[in-house]
Amino acid sequence: MSPQKVIIADSLEQTLTQAVGECEHDRIFLLADETTVRACVPLIAGFDCLKGAQTIVIGATDTHKTIASLAHVWEALGNGGATRHTLLINIGGGMVTDLGGFAASTFKRGINYINIPTTLLSMVDASVGGKTGINFNGLKNEIGVFNNAASVILDTQFLKTLDQENILSGYAEMLKHGLISNEKMWAELVNFSLFTIHFSLLQRMLAESVAVKQRIVTEDPTEQGIRKALNLGHTVGHAFESFALRKDPILHGYAVAYGLICELYLSAAKTGFPTDKMHQTVSFIKAHYGKMTITCDDYPTLLELMTHDKKNVGSSINFTLLGGIGDIRINQTATQEEIYEALDFYREC
Repeated sequence: MSPQKVIIADSLEQTLTQAVGECEHDRIFLLADETTVRACVPLIAGFDCLKGAQTIVIGATDTHKTIASLAHVWEALGNGGATRHTLLINIGGGMVTDLGGFAASTFKRGINYINIPTTLLSMVDASVGGKTGINFNGLKNEIGVFNNAASVILDTQFLKTLDQENILSGYAEMLKHGLISNEKMWAELVNFSLFTIHFSLLQRMLAESVAVKQRIVTEDPTEQGIRKALNLGHTVGHAFESFALRKDPILHGYAVAYGLICELYLSAAKTGFPTDKMHQTVSFIKAHYGKMTITCDDYPTLLELMTHDKKNVGSSINFTLLGGIGDIRINQTATQEEIYEALDFYREC
């Protein structure tokens, strides 16, 4: 994959102007959803570097991360005269950057794209690392490719437009990065106030969190080894998220937080993760995220959803677990009984 620049912007216009100038282009398209076209596009629409840019709008929320939305983007690019030298700028949350990145990666066999993430989740996770894709056949991110954006521009001014739920959704990925990094980072995260947010402090913590992901992605760009560390909480989390899509959808970060509870339990049971740190992390998650209601009758469905996880090899369900904070154990497996015990722990904790 081509290298990816991640820039924390002091001046969004100056940073975007430079990023656009570094991409050869004949036309520029902006991709936004129905929310960000109102709340975020006006913040950049007047920039000189975007004169003449055409805007494509798709539906908001993960329910629109579909092949129909993807086809709409392809059609809008084609009808707007896009060529192999066109630049697509995705401005929005993870749904927009994932789908827009996939659209750019496949239109005319690939055009350049820039991500401007506007949610904490997309800043810390979705827009960094080159994963693009859509949901398909009832499964999260089932279809996609690895392809880096030319630039990812992070501007924390967008965070002040978010509601508490979307801040929490992104923060779950930061918590995961702390768990796979070091005890100092983890301790700061579980002691940070999410009720009265100190935004300048959050910006510094965000930069540290993004650096964790960048370091891992640079070492393993296509997830053959250590990049699987970033899947902590996601094997169970994606099952929760796909399960919820059938009833009452939940934000990705909430699903990851619930998945962390289960996978830290498995880590304590199977790889020696300290129970005091497990309980401290679980208490933080309980206090901020509540929980999704499941029953024992839902266990077979959740287990079946876990069998579709892309990390799996053969019939085994693959987990990333921890021996301690920063002690990453990839390619771990668990039996049905162990997984059900973890789900019991989630329900009872």
